[in-house]
Amino acid sequence: MRRYFPHPALSVAIFLLWMALNNASSLAHAILALILAIGLPLLTHRFWPEHPPSVKLLPAIRLFGIVLYDILLASIDVAKLVLGPTRRIKPAFIEVPLDMQDPFVGTLLASIVSLTPGTVSIDIDRSRWVLQVHALNVDNREATIRAIKTRYEQPLKEIFSC
Repeated sequence: MRRYFPHPALSVAIFLLWMALNNASSLAHAILALILAIGLPLLTHRFWPEHPPSVKLLPAIRLFGIVLYDILLASIDVAKLVLGPTRRIKPAFIEVPLDMQDPFVGTLLASIVSLTPGTVSIDIDRSRWVLQVHALNVDNREATIRAIKTRYEQPLKEIFSC
């Protein structure tokens, strides 16, 4: 079964996403969705370093809510900064030391940081396990680092038991 469905959850997600985005329930769309759901994971499974670790569902749902809330608040803050006087903007590069050393979870953390308006993950330095971030507006570096670690890294460590 794993041979034809190397990532079953991804296959289901691709199928459902294709059907939802097309907003049509024709047989042709279902067949195309099925082809994509089977074909894409088969074509890309060599690029996946390993199967993702098991996930604790309740902390994952909680983190999802936190990320959505932070995206909403950050969007408002970025809009105020961009529409206001530019002298208020204080961009900075920040290095966030990571407590975990799992490449998959580190990539998720970097993705979450990049999803939040006003911040972009630049790199994860695996020799020092540091997440390098560019932030649009930083008043206090330590507070920003603490926020990333407590709001995102800590829940990810709980979700993936690392």
